[in-house]
Amino acid sequence: MKPENKDLIKALLEHSASLQEDIFDDTEEMLGQVPFILQVMARRPEFMIFSSLKDFYALRPKSLDPKTAELLAIAAAASAGADKCLKVHMSAASRAGASEDEILDAVFIAAIIGQTRVLASALRTFQEFEGQSKEK
Repeated sequence: MKPENKDLIKALLEHSASLQEDIFDDTEEMLGQVPFILQVMARRPEFMIFSSLKDFYALRPKSLDPKTAELLAIAAAASAGADKCLKVHMSAASRAGASEDEILDAVFIAAIIGQTRVLASALRTFQEFEGQSKEK
């Protein structure tokens, strides 16, 4: 890494306490709480700050309104089986104006994709098994 870029990062991290405070405030405003994982990551400011900035910009892209972004986060959390994240993003979606029906539909869409993921893999394996059985 170029020395001038290392210096920029070092200067940024010299303000880590202030940055962490702002990140916590912004997160609480966005999600209605500061998630547990963010609180623990704060023990390593060099990790937490950069990770949080990435997350913030990913969860609030310029191309999507907050409600749509949160509905997508719900679908992703549901399909990943991330129950704690699911609760956080359901609450955030509600705060962003999503109805209970919209939240439920996001979960159902995630379930379809999750089911497809299981079936696609399992049925391919079954086809291989079936082919081997016929060869015997």
